[in-house]
Amino acid sequence: MKIGIVCYPTYGGSGIVATELGMEMAKKGHQVHFISYSLPARLDVTIPNITFHQVNIQEYDLFHYQPYSLALSTLMVDIAERFGLDLIHVHYAIPHAYAAYIARQILKEKNIELPIITTLHGTDITLVGQHPVYKSAVEFSINQSDVVTTVSESLKKDTYRVFNIKKDIKVIPNFIDTHLYQPNGSCLRTNFAEPDEKILIHVSNLRKVKRITDVIEIFNKVQKSVQSKLIIVGEGPEWENAIQLIQKYKLEKMVRNVGKVKNLTHILKVSDLFLLPSEQESFGLAALEAMAAGVPVISSNAGGIPEVNVDGETGYVSNVGDIESMAGYAISLLTNESLLAQFKSNARAHANKFSLENILPLYEQLYKENSSS
Repeated sequence: MKIGIVCYPTYGGSGIVATELGMEMAKKGHQVHFISYSLPARLDVTIPNITFHQVNIQEYDLFHYQPYSLALSTLMVDIAERFGLDLIHVHYAIPHAYAAYIARQILKEKNIELPIITTLHGTDITLVGQHPVYKSAVEFSINQSDVVTTVSESLKKDTYRVFNIKKDIKVIPNFIDTHLYQPNGSCLRTNFAEPDEKILIHVSNLRKVKRITDVIEIFNKVQKSVQSKLIIVGEGPEWENAIQLIQKYKLEKMVRNVGKVKNLTHILKVSDLFLLPSEQESFGLAALEAMAAGVPVISSNAGGIPEVNVDGETGYVSNVGDIESMAGYAISLLTNESLLAQFKSNARAHANKFSLENILPLYEQLYKENSSS
């Protein structure tokens, strides 16, 4: 098949899943054309059968905001014509699904069919898509897609609640390559903690919805009972607020922010507990990655997180903002070595259900059923 994939190029969950999906499809022999405004962060263009197409926008003084959606639609039309795409898969509704609809209408005038698969990832529905400025267009473009998928049952319910969707929505969960997270006997742990200390970790873009200050509050309570260190992976606007709390509680020597890293799997492998107190998560990909590395998760019950983190088995789940509960669960787990070992094993086993081998065939079948060829 000849597949077009439209995604954001950032480290966000939608871009990561789109990129990994496209690369795996290419490895299976399909021709995959990535379309974005810059090279996706995880895209390996050396893999055979992959072509990257950059959306170029011509600057024109008349436009206060340059018409990205128009440029994207035009490029989709060009690629579909030149390479004979069998379908196009857009990740994140705004503005990709709308641009795909416009492209399909243009192609129809040329007697070319371009099936559209739209995957909803979270904030395109739960946050941005609900804004009155976008809602009608988002609802329309979702309904005009040939197939609509979400990454969790929770997001599917939210989509039906927020929009008047007339199509059946399929749930295909996010996935990871579990082979990347297997233990390798790394001695990296000594770079972050002493032998008798536990390592807690949080990974996110440090936006307000991730509740990074809750992470600091939880760790402050934990470190009073358990010798431990906290690793923060990521960059974002809430880090300044986190620093203020770190200084308030005098945790400067216990908390380390390593920023954005390419070797996240190595850091996860040496961690003991993952903290995810988010206010909203459509799926919880960061939690899944931690679990694949054998790291139990203490999380909120927001969105699709409970579909990933099984309460009392792979970690514990609390209400959003319940710092006392999350800290208590963390302490009980970190002070019970046998229970911690069991949870680590449970986490790795449950993560295998979301392995590449299990999820990729679902997408491949979806492509075959909706291909124009």
